[in-house]
Amino acid sequence: MFQNSFLKNTFFCTFAPMKRTILAFITFAMPFAGFSQSWDDITGSKDYIYGIGHGVTIAEADRFALADLTSKISTHVSSDFNITESETGDGRSIDHKSYVENCVKTYSQATLTNTERLTIKNEPDAEVGRYIRKSEIKRIFEGRKMKAIDMVQTALRADNEGKADDALRNYYWALCLVRSLQFPNEAQFTDDDGRTHLLMTWIPEQMNRVFDNLRVSVLQRKGDDVELSIAFKGKPVASVDYTYFDGRDWSPINSAKDGRGILELAHGNQSESYRLKFEYEYLSEAHIDKEIEAVLGVVGSRAMRKSYVTVDGVATNHEVFASRESFSQTETSIRQAPQIMAQPKKYEAAMNAAINAIRNKNSNGIESHFTAEGLDIFRRLMFSYGTSRILGDAKPTYYETGDGGVVARGIRAAFSFKSGVRKSFVEDLVFTFNSQGKINNVAFGLGKSAEDDILNKGVWKESTRKVLMAFLENYKTAYALKRLDYISTIFDDDAVIIVANVARRSNRQITDGNMYQNDKIIRRNRYSKDQYLKNLARCFSANEFINIRFANNDVIKLGKGGETYGIQIAQDYYSSTYGDKGYLFLEVDVNNPKQPIIKVRTWQPEKDPEFGLYGAGDFK
Repeated sequence: MFQNSFLKNTFFCTFAPMKRTILAFITFAMPFAGFSQSWDDITGSKDYIYGIGHGVTIAEADRFALADLTSKISTHVSSDFNITESETGDGRSIDHKSYVENCVKTYSQATLTNTERLTIKNEPDAEVGRYIRKSEIKRIFEGRKMKAIDMVQTALRADNEGKADDALRNYYWALCLVRSLQFPNEAQFTDDDGRTHLLMTWIPEQMNRVFDNLRVSVLQRKGDDVELSIAFKGKPVASVDYTYFDGRDWSPINSAKDGRGILELAHGNQSESYRLKFEYEYLSEAHIDKEIEAVLGVVGSRAMRKSYVTVDGVATNHEVFASRESFSQTETSIRQAPQIMAQPKKYEAAMNAAINAIRNKNSNGIESHFTAEGLDIFRRLMFSYGTSRILGDAKPTYYETGDGGVVARGIRAAFSFKSGVRKSFVEDLVFTFNSQGKINNVAFGLGKSAEDDILNKGVWKESTRKVLMAFLENYKTAYALKRLDYISTIFDDDAVIIVANVARRSNRQITDGNMYQNDKIIRRNRYSKDQYLKNLARCFSANEFINIRFANNDVIKLGKGGETYGIQIAQDYYSSTYGDKGYLFLEVDVNNPKQPIIKVRTWQPEKDPEFGLYGAGDFK
């Protein structure tokens, strides 16, 4: 995802089958086909609230009409809008009239889907009327409440999966939506056990519970770098974001993964403790949802005091949870994990050379341990992709790949950047050896959650699971290294590459190729492989770095094409200019294990309320 709509559309994509598109057109077109009311009927009725706008174009007049309507809706609901100073979250005094009007404006920007439009005069002296039945106003607020509840449910799922960052973001954004409702103190949520909760009080309680379940300790300090161990409910946190005071200022957001994080202190900082704040507002990511972005700009920040923690600076030299390896051993019988090599000595010299090169920030003299391609990837990844450092003791575990090669896993590294919506990331490193014992590839690992999703497929051959893991690891690493050459080889020449973006509804006309979804238009275009790669090249050149994180893989074997698999992935995307989250679908042909090929690639920012995620069934 990128800083403007063109770049955004280039990188991610989504697709809706034509039969759904036609159905959507019919559904949204029917209410307006028989419209016959005149503007005089509307303005003369007590059942409507209306606004009028003038402009050179219809679009300009419509904007003024919507602004006029918004102001009148604000006046209509102002006396009933139940908001107090305490509900602003920071105790600040508020101008009730201004606050209500600003809240209602957030609906006009994103969710006034049940307002109608009528052209009174055409261009070039355009006059447009916007109107809504008074009885429909309640539905405006009800729709936002349902969105907040949906985000609460997403937060609960993330909480159960150990993803503290997703849980906190969805809880907080849901809370902000509730605070912008007409009657925030009446919004309720019923959990799976049938218990009813008032969202205004229950959501902060849930967020505080997340904070209470996070535990941080210092593993070691090397110079100005401090390695952290972070647990959630006694296990390695799958993902959590935080900032910290480095001795001079608060840092940008840092991302911890699978229980490990890092601090980069200001030079000379000899503090005996460190101040951290777990991120929950995610203001830099709010642009992915214009409604959320608008609401956050109105309701103001809410202080969550438990998000701040003080960490003892004395190194404990042990994790605040059982190690990942011990967890993996308990799961072996369930997930049929690949067998560990008993005699890896042949590969240890090369691994030690690679690890020392990273630590010493010098790759001279290691050439004999790499192939030419492997050395190029290693140097680009470890010395050009931000500032890298090895975390922990770096004790790799070796696995046979089944084709004469070997893979080394279990090494973690942190990567820091000078700019962007994230300051640092923690990544697992995966080293692949050829049959001669030389390192011929280095990649970012999937992470424990995504890795387990594939390893748990015990009904598949072990070789298939290894191929799929390696493919996804190479895929995410190729985008990080901007390897257009590699990306070109993994896309079929006739691949279905659907590029889509979500646009706000500007009118109710039906345009071929678009699908209306609530107040959004899902615009999609199909590009050839060459067009996609050219656009991707421009996107790569616009960013200092790109980082992709996968979670919740859902992999199924398709009933066509032999060894062909459909992969649905929850994907976090970050670059120096942008951050986003969404769902990726890949249809991958692995009949040739050495050359997997992507047949279909789609992306969608959220689950469709009618049919969920796009998948293999949409591309028969």
